[in-house]
Amino acid sequence: MNAALELEGVTKRYGDFVAVNDLSFSARPGKILGFLGPNGAGKTSTLRMVLGLVAPTAGRINVLGAPDARAVRERIGFLPEERGLYRRMTPIDAIAFLGGLKGLPTREGRRRAAAMLEAQGLGDAARRQIRHLSKGMAQKVQLISAIVHEPELVILDEPFSGLDPVNQQALEGVIRNLAIRGATVIFSTHVMQHAERLCDHVVLLAKGRKVFDGTVAQAQGHAPRSLVLEGALDAAAVAALPGVAEVHSQALEDGGTRYTAALGKGAAGQDALRAAFAGGLDILRFEMREPSLHDAFIALTGGEADQ
Repeated sequence: MNAALELEGVTKRYGDFVAVNDLSFSARPGKILGFLGPNGAGKTSTLRMVLGLVAPTAGRINVLGAPDARAVRERIGFLPEERGLYRRMTPIDAIAFLGGLKGLPTREGRRRAAAMLEAQGLGDAARRQIRHLSKGMAQKVQLISAIVHEPELVILDEPFSGLDPVNQQALEGVIRNLAIRGATVIFSTHVMQHAERLCDHVVLLAKGRKVFDGTVAQAQGHAPRSLVLEGALDAAAVAALPGVAEVHSQALEDGGTRYTAALGKGAAGQDALRAAFAGGLDILRFEMREPSLHDAFIALTGGEADQ
């Protein structure tokens, strides 16, 4: 299966500053790829090169079989981080207009716009001026504008930024449906929880360099499992448990303390539990916690994650 997007040795310099450094990865058709990293990691610079908005200093980019995305722009949908709509237009007019720029006939664009707005709970707002919509509603309109022409490749730059939890969940549903119908979806974010729920594949960036390329489960394998303990304990007692490599404490509102203990590679949490009971420790809570994607990113970058 040919890659929908492929980067090989891509570098972007702005004077002496290296924004992206020797980056290679690929995205397969019908899959969701999370392009992840803290703010300033080089995500937006990379997407701008993918879209043909700026040229790479070095390296090769292939987009839907073309060396320049501008040659296949009608097959691409893009939601930029900097949102912008004509505020005096109505959603249905704005969507049809932007779809028309990608080759979608106006009548069909208006038909699709009406149906998609209705599906997103915006049917009643279809003919209101965008300036009268809430931020979340306007962001949905812009997302629909980016995908109304049914693109094969969809690129979303920080799509969850500024959305409340309900609209974030709705957007996750849209992204899943795009992949189900066969589109390749690439979304950049610095919030790992969205990628953990959505992605088939993740690429992690830090300071312009790729630090990981693989599945979410593979990324999580780079971070340790941990134990969460509460009770009449102290840090020294927790640190002395078998397999514990590092201990962090957190004061609780009731005056107690929660200890999070990272386990060493291959360590079994059950051994620590048995030792705790054998030592007579007064434990009120004991939880084995698998690493999150955020934990993995911290482990892979040495603490560069930014939420």
